[in-house]
Amino acid sequence: MSRSVGTPRAEMEGGWRDKARRSKGTLACMVNSEVSAVLAVMRRNARWAGRYSASDDQLEHPLIRSLKGLRRLVFTWQQPWPSIDPCLYLSPFLDVIRSDETGAQITGVALSAVYKMVQLEIFDVQTANVDIAMHKIVDSVTSCRFEVTDPASEEVVLMKILQVLLVSLKSGVGAVLSDRDVCNIVNTTFRVVHQAGSKGELLQRTARYTMHELVRAVFSHLPSLKPTSLAIEIAPHNTESSSSAGKDLNKSGSEEANELSGLVNTSSISSADGSSDLAEAEQPVLVSDEPSEKDAVAHLLNGSDGSQNAAIETVGSAEDSIVAAYGVPCMVEIFSFLCSLLNIADLLSPGQLVLASDEDSPQFALMLINSALELGGDAFKKHPKLLDLIQDTLFRNLMVIGLSQNPIVLSLVFGIVLNLYHHLRGLVKLQLEAFFSFVLIRLASGKHGATYQQQEVALEALVDFCRQPTFMPEMYANFDCDTTLSNTFEDLGNLLSKSAFPVNCPLSAMHVLALEGLLAVVRSMADRIDTGILVLASSNLGAGNQEYIPFWTLKCEHYDDPSSWVQFVKHQKYIKCRLMIGADHFNRDPKKGLEFLQGMRLLPSELDPKSVACFIRYSTGLNKTVIGDYLGDPDEFCLRVLDEFAQTFDFSNMRIDSALRLFLESFRLPGEAQKIHRVVEAFADRYYQQSKGILASKDVAFVLSYSVIMLNTDQHNKQVRNKMTEDDFIRNLRKINDGQDLPRQMLAELYHSIVHNEIRISYVSEAGVANMTHSRWIDVMRRSVSTTPYINCDERPLLDHDMFPIISGPSIAALSVVFDHAEDEEVLQLCIDGFLAVAKLSASHRLEDVLDDLVVSLCKFTTLLNPFPLEEEPVIAFGGDTKARMATVAVFNIANKYGDFIRTGWRNILDCILRLQKVGLLPAQVANESVEKTNTTGDSAHSKLAGSSSTRIQMPERVRHRRRNTGLMSRFSQLLSLESDEPPAVPTEEELAAQQRALRTIESCHIHQIFTDSKFLQAESLLQLARALVWSAGRPHKSGGSAEDEDTAVLCLELLITITLNNRDRIMLLWQGVYEHMAGIIQTSVFPGLLVEKAVFGLLRVCQRLLPYKEDLAEELLRSLQLVLRLDPRVADAFCERITQEVMVLVRTNAAHIKSPMGWRTVTSLLTVTARHPRASEPGFEALMYIMQAGAHLTPANYVLCVDAARAFVEARVGGPGRSVRALDLLLDSVGRLTLWSKVHSEGADASGTDSVEGLSRHSQELTEMWVRLAQLLMKLCLEQRELVRDHAILCLQGCLSAAEMISLTPALLAQSLEQVVLKLLDELLDLAVRHPKEYQGMEDTLFLSTKFLAKSYLQFLPQLVTLPTFQSLWLQVLKRMEMFINAKFRGKRSEKLQELIPELLRNILQVMHSQGILVQLTKPSQDNMWDMTWKHVGDIVPTLTPDIIKESSPEVKDGGFAVVGEQMSPASVPSDVESEYTIVEKVDSISLGDQG
Repeated sequence: MSRSVGTPRAEMEGGWRDKARRSKGTLACMVNSEVSAVLAVMRRNARWAGRYSASDDQLEHPLIRSLKGLRRLVFTWQQPWPSIDPCLYLSPFLDVIRSDETGAQITGVALSAVYKMVQLEIFDVQTANVDIAMHKIVDSVTSCRFEVTDPASEEVVLMKILQVLLVSLKSGVGAVLSDRDVCNIVNTTFRVVHQAGSKGELLQRTARYTMHELVRAVFSHLPSLKPTSLAIEIAPHNTESSSSAGKDLNKSGSEEANELSGLVNTSSISSADGSSDLAEAEQPVLVSDEPSEKDAVAHLLNGSDGSQNAAIETVGSAEDSIVAAYGVPCMVEIFSFLCSLLNIADLLSPGQLVLASDEDSPQFALMLINSALELGGDAFKKHPKLLDLIQDTLFRNLMVIGLSQNPIVLSLVFGIVLNLYHHLRGLVKLQLEAFFSFVLIRLASGKHGATYQQQEVALEALVDFCRQPTFMPEMYANFDCDTTLSNTFEDLGNLLSKSAFPVNCPLSAMHVLALEGLLAVVRSMADRIDTGILVLASSNLGAGNQEYIPFWTLKCEHYDDPSSWVQFVKHQKYIKCRLMIGADHFNRDPKKGLEFLQGMRLLPSELDPKSVACFIRYSTGLNKTVIGDYLGDPDEFCLRVLDEFAQTFDFSNMRIDSALRLFLESFRLPGEAQKIHRVVEAFADRYYQQSKGILASKDVAFVLSYSVIMLNTDQHNKQVRNKMTEDDFIRNLRKINDGQDLPRQMLAELYHSIVHNEIRISYVSEAGVANMTHSRWIDVMRRSVSTTPYINCDERPLLDHDMFPIISGPSIAALSVVFDHAEDEEVLQLCIDGFLAVAKLSASHRLEDVLDDLVVSLCKFTTLLNPFPLEEEPVIAFGGDTKARMATVAVFNIANKYGDFIRTGWRNILDCILRLQKVGLLPAQVANESVEKTNTTGDSAHSKLAGSSSTRIQMPERVRHRRRNTGLMSRFSQLLSLESDEPPAVPTEEELAAQQRALRTIESCHIHQIFTDSKFLQAESLLQLARALVWSAGRPHKSGGSAEDEDTAVLCLELLITITLNNRDRIMLLWQGVYEHMAGIIQTSVFPGLLVEKAVFGLLRVCQRLLPYKEDLAEELLRSLQLVLRLDPRVADAFCERITQEVMVLVRTNAAHIKSPMGWRTVTSLLTVTARHPRASEPGFEALMYIMQAGAHLTPANYVLCVDAARAFVEARVGGPGRSVRALDLLLDSVGRLTLWSKVHSEGADASGTDSVEGLSRHSQELTEMWVRLAQLLMKLCLEQRELVRDHAILCLQGCLSAAEMISLTPALLAQSLEQVVLKLLDELLDLAVRHPKEYQGMEDTLFLSTKFLAKSYLQFLPQLVTLPTFQSLWLQVLKRMEMFINAKFRGKRSEKLQELIPELLRNILQVMHSQGILVQLTKPSQDNMWDMTWKHVGDIVPTLTPDIIKESSPEVKDGGFAVVGEQMSPASVPSDVESEYTIVEKVDSISLGDQG
């Protein structure tokens, strides 16, 4: 591979500017000065001084002659300096460097001259033959020879050699170096590094630095190279040139150049002439004064087999500046050599040989490899040779050296793997999985012999991996979701969690480090939540009745498309989980395990050998011993499974020992000979199929396989003393290949492979952990060819929903343990941040159980749930406990932010709130929130209620007064008050500071927001919060509990009411539980108390607030008020006035929203109860007046109920006769509503036609029933003992009957009303007047009014009554009542008022009946003649009245009278007219006959 010659732009421009300032003469002077310096040093040397002073030029040494010649020519060149061949002025110096006759000082000066020329860029890439010149420089310096006079001068020369080699590669002209030149530079430098171990510290450090810089310089060009193929190698360097100067150069350097693939002997031995030689590959690298010192042999730059590589053509000419620059071939050789230095397991490897003399060589090699990877980066994947070295050689050696006990080596190993993960993880998938399983997890766990330092370094590396945002998602997607690989993500998570647990030891930095790794994973998940839409679990993964599909055949169509691979890996994980369960069953009983897998539809319903073989081959978690026994079973089905199992392997292009290792790696070879025979036979058959004609038959493969197994046993069984030799092994296999011998070379390689690498299954080692054996590595490399592509994850949370449940449990456990043991505030804050991140993830992924567990764990650290210490005040203890305060803030932050997903955790949160209440730290706004929210109606009565009640005391105050010396506020009040009996103890400054910290902590928790913002909670969380409040309140006790229990119950009730009021739109969700809780309190309370008070008035407030918004729930809310009616009498009496006032507020604000009869029944029942209560009757009557006055809120649904309630107030003596009369007025006013309803419905029926006849009839019936109910009720009230009330009731009844015609009553109903109401009333009044004259005062006036009422009612209903067949009977009953009244005696004499009234009334009635044609004399007398019967009774009543009166002119009807004789009777006026007619009079005596109407 060729690379274009060039330097960075800035460097090029700077170089040309420098050369522009330097003229040709200046450059010539520079060269001349260097010649002078070399000659001057040579003069000082006695050996060269004589030669230098000789007069005969022929006696001059060629070195001196060439230097003098250059001195003569340097000022005579006429052509431009860039056109001058650099070899002309470099050759004399290079000759000195290569000469073995010069001493260290002379060689050093010559090296300095060359360094100066290259460093100052006397020539550049545009100079003619620059490539040849640079090759000569490298060749001469790497072949440097000089005499060693003292160790110091030797080290100086070696350091200058390193300087020249480094500047040659890093300078601008270094771009023209060939691959071989670069390899020679690295080769020489490493030999100096190796030899410097016995030299001074400065040389050692300089040599290592130079080597490091060389590797950096080489691999920094890798990203700029074009991609290559596997067919590359280093081509021989072409030194031919048209320049004559080139022909004068000494050819010895190139002739002695080392072959890159050969062995370089670096033994330090003295030559015969005491010189130091870097050129001889098989001679001492450096000459030392200690000829007895021996160094190890280094297998330097061991390249791959040259037969597999094709040469790369290199071009070089003096005329053309395009040269074959170094590129990938030298990088392959260098990287291969560096990797070989890590191979310390093979005793013959370069790494082992170098390690014998330099313990730091693996460490140094790791540093170089890491630098190469850092600079090469992603470019390694463009070059298959380099990538192959990384995939196989590098990782294989890292697996071994990664178990080193040297912490520096471990750090470097993990750093290299981290770099490989960053740049090449898509191409080293299985290698990474193997490294994590066999190195990282093994060391980080601290078990299996790992030291503390190993564990610490491994954990640090693991934390570095976890800090990569996409590391864990990729581990999960590529490994955990692959049925053939281990659960790396799960293993790493569990490892970090366990490593954070301090078991029987104090918390250390190791535990905190493990926690940091775990939190890095959690935080990266939490950060991804904000970057994309969450991908929740697929609901169809576990769907039943799935068809059987061979799981090993499932493929993803597009691994680069998340929409494709996300669902694929989730399905693979689902299959893998079931496979692992099936594997567990298989390990216990293969037959039952296969049946289980059939039931899970992972195997077909009818087993076939291929499916079972693939299950064994591609499933993890199977016991290799069980597999071996099953495959070796003689059962026919098992034999077929064994054949199919062998067919799953690909042995093409594999040596038989490698194939056998791969085959036996998948199970443990059974111990029985027959089983071994069957297994080996199956293997041999498969291997023969893919052996490409090398073996004559499968029998040959069988014999060879068996021989390999026997050789393995012979070589590695300690009981075998006489080991088989190579010749013995080859001799035993003579003539087995169809009478021919197998190739000896093949058998020899086979023998040495088994001898050096035992065939050993890596299931478990003596230390109890699986090892990466050679056989397993072959399996890894073989599977890496056909494995699925590596899935690269981005910053979206595509798999977090599946990953987080796996790591959440270990994370919470680790956080809890570390938080419990930690004392450092920084560590505590780290844990708190972790808790909050877990909470965020739990809420985002809707994992309620995880969030509940987190809340439970955190609540334990608040110390609020612990018993109070007796020796210390709780508030001071809380304020002084940093851990408790941090946990408390975290708990309430979680509750406020992620309350939507808290379920059972609400109980623990409420326990903390209740404990804060007990110690006096709970903010008052939490307890008073519901009161403040509901006292904003603006009603004056309600405001008066809140301020006038002496029993309404805020709960926190009661707590402070009841609990002495508990609570922060109570202690502050004691400090400021002088009323206490004994002086309180003055708190110290520390105690005051602790109290202030406690207050600030609780204030920052914003506890009240949990309840005020409950309207934003999801339904399930809100329901659980309400249930937690009910649970925390405890069961109500009839006999009462302790004061603290009551405080707790009160607070829980108030908070329950708060969330109820704040969630009016979801009241149906809460109402049942809230109602049952309040009912339990109200029904079980037998004494007045704060709890029942809160329950009763809380219930009323809920109804007040919710009725306007929840019409569908109005009936339920109002029915709940029936609980108030069930209060114990003592409780009801204590709260009756306030209850009534609350009901009054309810009626005033929500009367329009009460529509159902049941709701009105509840309201009126509450009002009725208050009628006889001395304090509650007034607000109760006001509420009733609000409903009934002017009929504003009277409806058919509540009419009868309100009438009954008004009757209760009429009958009640509380409030005096005046209130009873007002109540009667309400009843009379209600008649107007009946007439209005009748009119409205009549008009509606007329407008709608005949379709609404049925509805009108039904409505008329309802109105009739209400009117009858009112009339009967008023009739009963007319029997009231109090005279004023009684008389007013008669007038109201008269008004009620006057409105009968407006309601369209039937004649029959009118007759019934007259008979059962009016006549019955007169009978009962007469009976009371006669029997109870003392109890019923003023009955004479009452009878006077009632008689007028009878006459007027009869005349009002007369037109309708006449049509009835029973009219005559009814008329006779009226006459009978008049006869009874006129003959009645009061206190032994008849009433004068009645004696005057009845005749006049009777006369008017008779005249009206006659004028209407009702009372007329018949021409034929009969027994039932009404005329005769009437006058017969009239004669008994008033003998002075005779039929002659009807012959007289009809009298005037006075006062709106009854009727006018000779005219049709007009209907009665509406109640509004009657209302002014019948008013309350203080003296009934003033009512005379002339005042009728």
